Amino acid sequence: VPLQAFGGGLVQAGNSLRLSCEVSGRPFGDYRMGWFRQAPGKEREFVGCIRWSSGSVDYAHSAKGRFTISRDNAKPTVYLQMNSLEPEDTAVYYCAADSPPTNIYYFNPESYEYWGQGTQVTVSS
Repeated sequence: VPLQAFGGGLVQAGNSLRLSCEVSGRPFGDYRMGWFRQAPGKEREFVGCIRWSSGSVDYAHSAKGRFTISRDNAKPTVYLQMNSLEPEDTAVYYCAADSPPTNIYYFNPESYEYWGQGTQVTVSS
């Protein structure tokens, strides 16, 4: 499942940004689409995920209340709406896909088989 993430950029703290992840070909079954991020010198970190069929979502603690994941079945595209951005959110953001059957470790990057190329998000203070 080829993925392409875009929409990153430079924003000031407190502002918003929406990332998009285009999926080449329609995901079949209960794919899980995840968003991860990786800051310089740090490990790749789970941000959130959504199940393609049901739309159910899970978020990292750092994302709850600020970030929202959604998907558009028609396009098909997964979105990461980020509000109230903080300098600590600065990272390269990746979208990923996990084909069914999925496991319970939705927060583990190793659970995802397909990855997009990443898009840089920089939040200035």
